[in-house]
Amino acid sequence: MVVAALILGLLPGFAWLIFYLGEEPHPEPKRFIVLTFVVGIAFGFFTIGIEELFNSAAGSIGIQELSIVSLLALALIEELMKFAAAHFVIAKNAEFAEPVDAMIYMVVAALGFATLENIGAIANISLGGTQTAIVASVFQTVSLRFIGATLLHSLTSAIIGYYWSLGLARGKEKRYLVPGFIAATVIHATFNYLVLNYGDIAYAVIFLMVIGFFVLHDFEKLKEQPAVVSS
Repeated sequence: MVVAALILGLLPGFAWLIFYLGEEPHPEPKRFIVLTFVVGIAFGFFTIGIEELFNSAAGSIGIQELSIVSLLALALIEELMKFAAAHFVIAKNAEFAEPVDAMIYMVVAALGFATLENIGAIANISLGGTQTAIVASVFQTVSLRFIGATLLHSLTSAIIGYYWSLGLARGKEKRYLVPGFIAATVIHATFNYLVLNYGDIAYAVIFLMVIGFFVLHDFEKLKEQPAVVSS
C-alpha cells in the first residue's frame, strides 16, 4: 500500500508538471527542475510543522479551525513556503534568466509540495473493507486531487511567480510580491472555503478553471517579454 501511495501520489503532480513545462519556450535544465520539485516536497514537511504550531496557537486564543481567519492564515503559510522552496533553489542561479522562469519554477515547487499532500492523502485511506473498495477510493482520491488541490497549488504559485517576474524585471521585487501573495492567498482560501462549505467539489473546480484561464494568459504575456530577469 505504501508503494502504491507513493506511485499514485506522484501521478497528479507529474501530469501537471508535463503540462506546465510544455508552456516553456526554452526548456530548463532537468537537474534544476528535479531539484526544485524535491525541495518543494521537503518544504512541505516544514509546512506541516508550522501549520501544527499555528493551529495550536490559534486554538489557544479562540480562533476556530475552519474560520475565515484560519483559512487565510493557513493559505498564506503554504504560499510563503512554496515561494521559499523555489527561491531557495533558483533565485541566485544563472539559469533563472527568462521572464517566464519565475512562473515555471514556482509551479514546479508547488507540484512537489502538492505531491507530498497527495501521498499523505492516499496513504491515509483506510485499509478496512474490500480490496475493490480500497482501490476505488484511491483512484477517486487521485482524480479529485488532480483537478482540485494539485491544480490549486500550481495556479496560486504561478500567480506569485508572475508578480515575482514583474518585480525582478522592474527592480521592485518586494513591491510586486505583496499583491501576488495577497491574490494567491485569497484564491487558495476561497477554494478551501468552497470545498468545506459546499461539499460538492464542482463549485471549487469551476472556480479554478476561471483562475486557470487568467494564469495561462499570464504565461503567454511573459513568453512575449524579451527582457532578461535579473536577480
